[in-house]
Amino acid sequence: MSGAGAPDFFYREAQRLGYLARSAFKLLQIQKQYKLIKPGSSVLDLGCAPGAWLQVACQSLGPLKNGGSVVGIDIKKVKVPSLHCDARVQTVSADVMNMPKKQVRALSPQQKGFSVILSDMCPSVSGIPVKDAALSAELGMQALDLAVGQASSAHPAEDIHREDGQLDGSDSGPADGGVLQQGGHLVIKLLESEDVQEFSKICKPLFRKASWLRPKATKSSSREIYLICQGLKYSR
Repeated sequence: MSGAGAPDFFYREAQRLGYLARSAFKLLQIQKQYKLIKPGSSVLDLGCAPGAWLQVACQSLGPLKNGGSVVGIDIKKVKVPSLHCDARVQTVSADVMNMPKKQVRALSPQQKGFSVILSDMCPSVSGIPVKDAALSAELGMQALDLAVGQASSAHPAEDIHREDGQLDGSDSGPADGGVLQQGGHLVIKLLESEDVQEFSKICKPLFRKASWLRPKATKSSSREIYLICQGLKYSR
């Protein structure tokens, strides 16, 4: 809904096309511009409620015969949408930030990790811009940590290790425990603030390319912005 309380274009289009939320058009634009999801991709959708990104991700895989998979994780219980989704989509109700990386990786095909990770997670908004931006940045850092593991801690300006100590030698795998495959892509939603450029500084050495996007479907009153990270590199 728009600020005036009347349905806007993207809201109406979502209803017309069977998407669960207008946010579907954000991922549609990301997919159109960057083509992150390809036939056969394994996609992890963090904060997947209400399910609109699950729909777009599954559509982006192409026909069922192309293979691929989509796993959505959310604290809320999310039912796989009946429209635009097929048997390749599954959802898990859990707090992904308290899940061991081994457990998250076990949800991927052959437990080899995911080729695309989408983080559309958003904190409970307090209405205090500085506080909300800080909470958003914390979620973003946790998503980055989940994706690349200890590789992200190479940046001296930030410490994004989790308190539960999941970054250890026993959680071996891609990027020292990260669940994103080499060459994989990562999308993180953040709230614009002075600190968001830190994400570029951290991600640019880790990925082939990192760029910012404010999708057209973003409400004018929103400070949401997406960091698109393409092609995870490993430099051990």
